[in-house]
Amino acid sequence: MNQIVALELDTTLDKEGLPIPSAWEKAQPVVYCSDWRGQNPDPNLETRARMLWSREHLFVQFLCRFRDLYVYEECNCRRDELWDRDVAEIFIRPPEDKTRHYREFEISPNGSWLDLDIDHGEKRILFCDLRSRVAVQSDIRIWKAEMAIPLTCLTSAFDPHDVWRLNLFRIEGREPNRFYSSWQPTNTPKPNFHVPEVFGDLRFQSP
Repeated sequence: MNQIVALELDTTLDKEGLPIPSAWEKAQPVVYCSDWRGQNPDPNLETRARMLWSREHLFVQFLCRFRDLYVYEECNCRRDELWDRDVAEIFIRPPEDKTRHYREFEISPNGSWLDLDIDHGEKRILFCDLRSRVAVQSDIRIWKAEMAIPLTCLTSAFDPHDVWRLNLFRIEGREPNRFYSSWQPTNTPKPNFHVPEVFGDLRFQSP
């Protein structure tokens, strides 16, 4: 499966500006637990991702099974090089951009985030007005992250009939046992998520 469907939000947002739980439940998840080559599946590190949309935001939810948490001491802040610790990531490209120009959004189990514009390997911080929320359920070893990404950070002319391109990733643990998982395999010799040629499809759907 190389497609994820973002469902149009048909409820109001909560007081933090994020979808209520029943809204997320209507969206069909994509699930992945294999490494970046599509090998070595590990159900204990499974990631489920759901997406919703409105005329103002793209909403992303990650449900991440974990063995241990490896994070920076600071939390709930924008943090460059966040990928050096545990993160869930989305790389996304609207149709007007060329293959090697896309956006990257990361979020960690302790609430830190990173928003980047990637253009032919060059990166700059987007400084989006990103809303996010993270919760860790240690008893069942799941952390959940939600993001509201302003569409103005992604495109200048949003049309829900367009097909976008994206990939979803997850990193957990310390070297040498660090686990790099990918929704669409990048098939590189070493872990590398920056392979936009293998992005899957993102379609926007109304209820």
